Amino acid sequence: MAKDGPDWDGLLKWSLAHSDGTRPPRNLSEEERKWFMEAMQAQSVDVVKRMKEITLVMQTPEQVLEAQGVTSADIEDMLDELQEHVESIDMANDLHSIGGLVPLLGYLKNSHSGIRAKAAEVITTIVQNNPKSQQLVMEANGFEPLLSNFTSDPDITVRTKALGAIASLIRHNKPGIAAFRLANGYAALRDALGSESVRFQRKALNLIHYLLHENSSDCNVVSELGFPRIMMHLASSNDSEVREAALRGLLELAQDKTSGGSDGLGEEDEKLKQLLQERIKGISLMSPEDLGAAREERHLVDSLWNACYNEPSSLRGEGLVVLPGDDAPPPDVASKHFEPPLRAWAANQEANRAPGTEKKEAAPLLLGFSPQQPETPHVQSSSSGGEDAGQRSTPR
Repeated sequence: MAKDGPDWDGLLKWSLAHSDGTRPPRNLSEEERKWFMEAMQAQSVDVVKRMKEITLVMQTPEQVLEAQGVTSADIEDMLDELQEHVESIDMANDLHSIGGLVPLLGYLKNSHSGIRAKAAEVITTIVQNNPKSQQLVMEANGFEPLLSNFTSDPDITVRTKALGAIASLIRHNKPGIAAFRLANGYAALRDALGSESVRFQRKALNLIHYLLHENSSDCNVVSELGFPRIMMHLASSNDSEVREAALRGLLELAQDKTSGGSDGLGEEDEKLKQLLQERIKGISLMSPEDLGAAREERHLVDSLWNACYNEPSSLRGEGLVVLPGDDAPPPDVASKHFEPPLRAWAANQEANRAPGTEKKEAAPLLLGFSPQQPETPHVQSSSSGGEDAGQRSTPR
């Protein structure tokens, strides 16, 4: 931001001074109210102004920028800044209205791989959990260059970023899913699974699982394309996340078979059984620390065995599916330090009340100081148990 932007230090000090809980609330003076509103408005205006400036740069031909000394690294830094701004759903939706979405999509075809990758990353942020921007990107024909980069870009990072953008674009987006199917997207996902990039494999497996979970009829398609064999291979990967994602996909296929879908895993059943036996053996030999880290894999292997063979796996008989402490919540080490005063007051009152001596008392006021508690004739318990107390901006 420019140096003449909002006085953030002053705004922070002002906020802390008026919300530290050490003094009762008071009305703001007209001068304080004006200063606060100007500070907040300045930030909003600066973001929109800066996004317009970035849009002008994106609209400028590459040759002109190079002649002015602007490098590809400069463009990537600018896109980093733009990504921060569009974290807000409002700003993400406003990017199209100020003319910035179309040139951003144009960067997907830039000659520099770093810019193509970064543009896809910004688009991911824009469309994530944002139906309006998903629609705007689809209407601006943004799906086609993303698919092209995903399927055929020579740079694996560009392909991975494009796949991430596609996954966010079509999530809970029926027109996007339909476009992906029509563009032979499943065949592209199959090719991605054959990549040597673990990250690329993970993203592809996660999207496959989502699509199968949302559209069980697609299980026949992926079975015909040979996905079961590939996922079985990946279920033995050295990368735990790849293994788990592959097992999730196989479980979707197995559950589709048992629920009436045709074929499911088909001719791969015997190979799957051998794979699961190997995974069960590997899990049985894990150290306690590794068993804890493999919690999801343990559950997936057992669920997949049960779905295919209608019986629990030997992991369950060995007590390795659910370990002691698996379902226990993490220890609460911070809540008592951040307990709201009113909630802490109520907890202490309850803990200090002796059994059998309950007495209705006036509820504490929600504003101002708590009322003075009347003395009671009964003896208070000495228990100290009261100390143990129990994504993105939203659119306008």
